[in-house]
Amino acid sequence: MTGARSLTALIAGAVVLTCGSVPSQAAKVPQLRDIAYTTWTSTADFLAGAHSGTAVADGALTFGTSTGTTAYVDPFGDGTAKSYDRTSWTSPVVTSDFRLTELIASWNATTPPGTWVEVAMSGRTDLGSTTKWYVLGRWSSGDDTAAGDIHRTSVPAQSDTNGSVAVDTFVAAEGRSLDRWQLKVTLHRLAGTTQSPVVRSVGAVASLLPDAKKVPVSPLGGAEGIVLDVPTYSQETHIGHYPQWDGGGEAWCSATSTAMVLDYYGAGPAGDETAWVDPADADPQVDHAARSVFDYAYDGAGNWPFNTAYAGTRSVDGFVTRLRSLTEAEQFIKAGIPLIASLSFKKGDLPGAGYGTNGHLMVIVGFDPDGNVVVNDPASHLIPSNDEVRTTYDRAAFENAWVPHSGGLVYVIHPAGTPLPPTGPQANW
Repeated sequence: MTGARSLTALIAGAVVLTCGSVPSQAAKVPQLRDIAYTTWTSTADFLAGAHSGTAVADGALTFGTSTGTTAYVDPFGDGTAKSYDRTSWTSPVVTSDFRLTELIASWNATTPPGTWVEVAMSGRTDLGSTTKWYVLGRWSSGDDTAAGDIHRTSVPAQSDTNGSVAVDTFVAAEGRSLDRWQLKVTLHRLAGTTQSPVVRSVGAVASLLPDAKKVPVSPLGGAEGIVLDVPTYSQETHIGHYPQWDGGGEAWCSATSTAMVLDYYGAGPAGDETAWVDPADADPQVDHAARSVFDYAYDGAGNWPFNTAYAGTRSVDGFVTRLRSLTEAEQFIKAGIPLIASLSFKKGDLPGAGYGTNGHLMVIVGFDPDGNVVVNDPASHLIPSNDEVRTTYDRAAFENAWVPHSGGLVYVIHPAGTPLPPTGPQANW
């Protein structure tokens, strides 16, 4: 997988965590990595695709007329097959101007009880052959299996000679690449019912990344001295919480980061939604996020698009993409949009962190006057306190823990009315 996601080891005495369009100054950064993001999110967008029973209403995909049924046995349920009516939508073919080797889809959808969506991708290889459909996720926002919800899940064991799926990421096989791709969204509802999933956006980031061990520090991008007022939550204060959702602590870096950004926008869960959480928990929104993003096949809360899909159920928009540099990240901070970034580093490589990690997520909330990165790091320097979450990391060290590790992967979560920064020639958002 492109980045591990939970705490697994103490190695050699070092704590090792595993979690799981550019203004002019950004355009000056040499474009050494090919990254392109494509999304469908309007009536015109969805009408351009191929419909098999789906309808378009108010700029979103919904159930039209069922084209068949699926007998689905939830692999994490009681073994009983349930019958679901289905419809599907297939995106237009996206022709890439580079030969992509990875693709990550993300979506925003509402799934009432008894409904769910599946997102899949297919492409054309450098040999001219068309791949099979790889399933990138089966998503339900709820988990009331008695009402027909499924356990949301990635789908393992999809490898073939063209590629494989590493939890949430299509990865081309060694020596293979794709020059075009498309997505398919299948909507499901319990047979004979009338509820419908509503998919208001679906997209994917395609990339061809150099095998770089180190990147040069990027130019300053104009956000120096800007720090967004994102609340600080520690994942460490949740150690041992709810083992059925991976037990809190180091395993919840992604969910904790997502909870911080949602509360920054005032979009976190209300008290009645978190009433199931132990009342002794001061930050129940973190537990709620972990439960809501949990991937039962991956057995963790670090599935990237599941985090942004959860955010998308909270009256904001969310998607996964990759950035080329901190210069690009600065444009989001200038627009008032914090970013959740995926990093990996050895102990000592990120001065001030005090730990090493095979995969971790934290929130970029701003930059100091010298361009160093101000973050909400939920690892809290391994001290279980919200007061220890805000910290500043050296720009070059942060960039080299982020860009070579995950290709600059970020969750972009923002209110629908907040415009994103302008894009450059090769748009990656």
